[in-house]
Amino acid sequence: MRASRNKGFTLIELLVVMAIIATLLTLAMPRYFHSVDKSKEAVLRQNLAETRRALDKFYGDNARYPDSLEELVSKRYLRSLPQDPLTESATTWEIVAPENGESGAVYDLHSGAPGNAQDGSPYRGW
Repeated sequence: MRASRNKGFTLIELLVVMAIIATLLTLAMPRYFHSVDKSKEAVLRQNLAETRRALDKFYGDNARYPDSLEELVSKRYLRSLPQDPLTESATTWEIVAPENGESGAVYDLHSGAPGNAQDGSPYRGW
């Protein structure tokens, strides 16, 4: 008769499997974080474009720029103030006032996020 053998994995088998998993993670994780950053930049560009479009519509309807971003929401040009996906806040937008003595306080806006995008341009310049 054969002696019964304990079923299970040896320590070496477990270490080999863990090494394979660690190698796969070192390949996958940088791509994951790169895609998350790329997605945040795409959302930021879209939020800026939509808010700027609402500013233009407001100016076209009222012949002046809004006094605050909240005025765009209260007059229904935006449903809600968009968040800056990099700072995860709707209060970090940098407001640009109109030039040439035009009335209103919000001509344009930029991201308040520090740092640079993947293309090397600063977020504050978008």
